[in-house]
Amino acid sequence: MLTERARIITPKSIFRIAVTVVSITIGTPAHAQSSVQLYGIVDTWVGIQKYPSKSVSWQEGGGGLSTSFWGFGGKEDLSGGYKVIFAIEGFFRPQNGAYGSFNGDPLFSRNAYVGLSTPAGTITLGRQSSLLYLQACQFNPFYASFTFSPTIVQMYAGLGTYPAYKTDQGIVGGTAWSNAIQYATPELHGLSGHAMYAFGDSSTGNGSKQYSVQASYRNGNFAAGAVYQYANFNSTAGDLNALLKGFHSQSAAQLAASYEFSIAKLYGEYTYTNNNVINRNFHVNMLEAGLTVAVGIGRILASYAYSRDSGGLNQTRQTASLGYDYPLSKRTDLYTVYMSDRFAGMSSGETAGVGIRSRF
Repeated sequence: MLTERARIITPKSIFRIAVTVVSITIGTPAHAQSSVQLYGIVDTWVGIQKYPSKSVSWQEGGGGLSTSFWGFGGKEDLSGGYKVIFAIEGFFRPQNGAYGSFNGDPLFSRNAYVGLSTPAGTITLGRQSSLLYLQACQFNPFYASFTFSPTIVQMYAGLGTYPAYKTDQGIVGGTAWSNAIQYATPELHGLSGHAMYAFGDSSTGNGSKQYSVQASYRNGNFAAGAVYQYANFNSTAGDLNALLKGFHSQSAAQLAASYEFSIAKLYGEYTYTNNNVINRNFHVNMLEAGLTVAVGIGRILASYAYSRDSGGLNQTRQTASLGYDYPLSKRTDLYTVYMSDRFAGMSSGETAGVGIRSRF
């Protein structure tokens, strides 16, 4: 039987405790080499949304250009180039106050890890953003937008995510991996690398792992990245059959690059996804191109993504977005975006809206 104290622990009370702890830590000069920060993004938009082959609906959404989240993180300097670091971050939906980016998302769904930074690299343990997701966000104009980014919509809005339309395109494993250990190299002449392994906490060996490696290069205005990931499960070991019958595993690889000019920045990504299904394998090729152009103090954002599924449902998908982002200050911006989403054999989908985003 739960005690009275256990009954009153809620996500809201956890948030109050976190704010109190951060306030006390910041206000106490007990250890000048330690720091803790409270931070996040609140983003909401209003407009119309129509999934392919469905009807138009008006709605207010909780994340137009960015999924809203809050978090607190910090570091402790151990001297000699060694530091303890941690981050605890959770998505939330400002339109209704619910925690998580969707029903069933854990409270600290974005990141929840602790680690050690050393001169030889950084090791972190816990729930962590996937390397493929982070690279896909970095090399497209709409970054991590699940509402308006053609890259993110095509990669992560599929394989059962939206039952409104039938598709077998998409990346399994989600945007963050639980039970994960990650190593990040120091940067050397613009080169850096990451490797991550996630345990499935299951006794079935072949169905209880995810792993990924990623490399980045930066030189002036040019940046490039390459990433590979393998996944035997989506959120829990053995759950891929809930997406497609006989689904065994998925591997995905991506090459990406960007170049920044004086008033414009160009982006490009190529993603290859191979799905291992009993008695039939199929793959998906996706190409994305985009740009941002400075107009006054604001920016025009444009992106187009094309996917082709071979051996599965043999679908083609074309998604294009055009928007304008206007900063009100260093922390707050207003935006308006239109996105068209077309599956072969279905009526077109579309999303259009205006929104406001504030960082803290």
